[in-house]
Amino acid sequence: MTAMETSLLDDVHYVSDLGDFIVPATLRVVSDLRIADHLRDGPRKVTELAELTGAHPRALLRALRVLAARGIFRETDPENFELTRRAQLLRGDHPFSLRDGLTLLSCDVEAFARFDHSVRTNEASFDHVHGEGYWEWMSRHPDESARFDATQQGATRLELRASFAAYDWSELGSIADIGGGNGAFLAGLLSRYRSLKGCLFDLPHVVEGAPRILDKAGVTERCEIRGGSFFEAVPAGYDAYLMKRILYSWPDDKVRAVLRTVRAAMREDSRMLLIEPMETPGNAREPGKVYDLLMLALGGGSARSEDHLAALFDEAGLRLERVVPTLMYPIVEARPR
Repeated sequence: MTAMETSLLDDVHYVSDLGDFIVPATLRVVSDLRIADHLRDGPRKVTELAELTGAHPRALLRALRVLAARGIFRETDPENFELTRRAQLLRGDHPFSLRDGLTLLSCDVEAFARFDHSVRTNEASFDHVHGEGYWEWMSRHPDESARFDATQQGATRLELRASFAAYDWSELGSIADIGGGNGAFLAGLLSRYRSLKGCLFDLPHVVEGAPRILDKAGVTERCEIRGGSFFEAVPAGYDAYLMKRILYSWPDDKVRAVLRTVRAAMREDSRMLLIEPMETPGNAREPGKVYDLLMLALGGGSARSEDHLAALFDEAGLRLERVVPTLMYPIVEARPR
């Protein structure tokens, strides 16, 4: 085979891998089975792993061999597997664990099976497939909603680490986490900053799981839990109003409504803090670009540029003060004008 043919074959494999859905689905299933956790102390036979996880031995072997060929796990002897450096990220106790963030949600998969609808119309394929919006669907499927919350908790650990290094949260005395899910991010903030008081605000069915998270973190006494819709009203009078990966889920008209609701609750010396992907031109590989497509498919939202956000803030009586880069997503700070 000539050098040109070898290079072309490499390109074929590269593009084929980018278009593949089999390996990503396999990775998510193996992550759900907690295989990496069972390999924490060393190699194990696939029959033992199957017994521990309730998987079929032959099917699990086939799955692990595919992942081992991609550097996730290693077959040390026939049907015997161990962790690789990259597979360590699938352990639940890894400080940068991706395990919970890789949960396979069938409703998402079904939406992406018709992603062509989103690309053709700039509308959510989720609504097209399921006949209702993402949050309405989740409210009627509490088990899937709980699994979704678990995926967010996995990402939250990384976002906490990134935000601690980039932003001085110690300036705040109180913070309201608007759309804060089960409270994992707020619990992390309150654990780190003992003088900080918080309020967790989200839909009633979403915050039902929050007491367990807050209690485990030992911050229950410093955190109020409120259920409601941020399109209607949010708790008033906090030093800061945090919205983490919220606005990019919605189209501009909905974002305007949310910003006005939150602005009405803010004091004149309050600040608004957004943590979410932003639109960035160019060829750099950034997670925000992938999340932008996720929002297109699931909610019809999008990542926005700094200028776009500034214009939306202005319409809501806010001004964009600064954008603070982090190792994950930037922190956007706005204040009343």
